[in-house]
Amino acid sequence: MFTGIVTDIGTITSCERQDSGMQVQIAPATAKTFSLGQSVACSGICLTVTGMEEGGFTADLSAETLACTTAQYWQTGTKLNLERALKMGDELGGHLVSGHVDGVASLHEITPAGDAYNLTITPPIELLRFIAPKGSVTLDGISLTVNHVTPDAFTVMIIPHTWQHTTLHTATAGTRLNLEVDLLARYVARLQEYGDTHAASQ
Repeated sequence: MFTGIVTDIGTITSCERQDSGMQVQIAPATAKTFSLGQSVACSGICLTVTGMEEGGFTADLSAETLACTTAQYWQTGTKLNLERALKMGDELGGHLVSGHVDGVASLHEITPAGDAYNLTITPPIELLRFIAPKGSVTLDGISLTVNHVTPDAFTVMIIPHTWQHTTLHTATAGTRLNLEVDLLARYVARLQEYGDTHAASQ
């Protein structure tokens, strides 16, 4: 589990396509160390450290992960938001994030708001039912609060610190973002579906 609070930005230094997926080497911007077998959220995707390289680590991505996330567009030089998995007793600064991407959203518009930025996001339409005003979402591994929801989009406000210390400052209209909806919203929707199905069968 993660909290959606980015602690570092990494750079892909090597990207090797394989029949079963892809292997990447990632160099963190800081001197923070990683360990073999550790879980790391890479722009919202939970990956396992499978090898240690000088100044970074190696991770393997399956064909399924490539098909369902923005990892299919990764290449040497791509910047990634990094976060280590939570430990018992760690501060939960954002919200509970699993690192299991639900779909790929598109950044529709960036609107400056003083020192901050309003981002309009277009998600896969089937995921909109999980997104509510003042609820939480994860975009490229960043825990964010939803401001407004329309029939086909939602907005979030990015404060200067988040803008400067994540990959969002490199985003433009059309940028694809890994989207994970709130775990609680997902389970509430599933319970409602179960209740409706159960009632219909009575």
